[in-house]
Amino acid sequence: MELRFGSANEQMRDALSRISPGTPLRDGIDRVVRAKAGALLVLDDGPDVLSICSGGFLVDAPYSPQRLSELAKMDGAIIISADGGRIARANVHLVPDPTVPTSETGTRHRTAERVARSLAVPVVSASEEMGVINVYAGGGKRQLQEIGRLLERANQALQTLERYKIRLDDAIASLTAVEVEDMATLRDVAAVVQRGEMVHRIADEIELMIVELGVDARLLRLQLDELYGEIDDELDLVVQDYVADDRTAAETLGRMSRLTDDEIHHLRHAAEALHRMTDDDDLATSVTPRGLRLLNRTKRLSSESAEAIADHFDGLSKLQRATVDDLSQVDGIDSVTAAEVRETLARVTESAILDQYN
Repeated sequence: MELRFGSANEQMRDALSRISPGTPLRDGIDRVVRAKAGALLVLDDGPDVLSICSGGFLVDAPYSPQRLSELAKMDGAIIISADGGRIARANVHLVPDPTVPTSETGTRHRTAERVARSLAVPVVSASEEMGVINVYAGGGKRQLQEIGRLLERANQALQTLERYKIRLDDAIASLTAVEVEDMATLRDVAAVVQRGEMVHRIADEIELMIVELGVDARLLRLQLDELYGEIDDELDLVVQDYVADDRTAAETLGRMSRLTDDEIHHLRHAAEALHRMTDDDDLATSVTPRGLRLLNRTKRLSSESAEAIADHFDGLSKLQRATVDDLSQVDGIDSVTAAEVRETLARVTESAILDQYN
């Protein structure tokens, strides 16, 4: 399973994976915390980072947890190479752009956030008194939690994901039923896109927990893969069936990902992401799918062939009435494939109608 992360989340995910349990870097950070020492680690030694370094001394030695623990006894920041293999500098005073906004109050955490935001590099800070480890990456902040507590939260999130996945499946089944009877409305489509985004956000958060847990998350990974399955592919096809001609599925899903948690609960925002809405009354507007989602249920039918068929018939309602001979007229579609498509559409139609009335 591959989740569709935003760039900011991807940066945080990469940062968490570098300091997850079982990694040498996490071993070093844990040693610092156990020794009740603080630390400020910049996980990049590029020219931009070195340009804001003042004082300190060159180390340029292979990384080891023991060496990191010893160097953390000094007050300054420690610069570690981007690949984590070397400690570049230690006891460094960092001078980030003071105009970069920060919500932190402590000097170490405030510096860490400003460096991460201004240079787009991952930074880790460990507080001396509280032993709290914060990771700054992708414009965000994440406080590392005790393993047991994080496992508990992840299991709760999996239960939530399962409930939302059931709601999404119900919405997709309802959409299929009205599609095959040519009765779909924008509201039906928006409901699927909305619930799909909710499921994606929950899975996204669980994915970050899994990365943070490292070697302790094998079972969680299996559970997430089983629950999430091919949801992203299904949502892509739903959007491709209905998005306005001048837009792409990626643009629509990207717009959905930028909605706030409050906005995502309103169907009109999902409809607007499809570029199919001007006012509230539009939710009742009848819409016709291209038929890509149902065509892709045909075994051995490539996505390119499905596109060709959908373009040829210009709508699911016309596609449902097509005979094997009609389908064979599409470039690249032979009689065997045409028969399989015809059989698949008939089976899906029958199943959807039966499910609706049972």
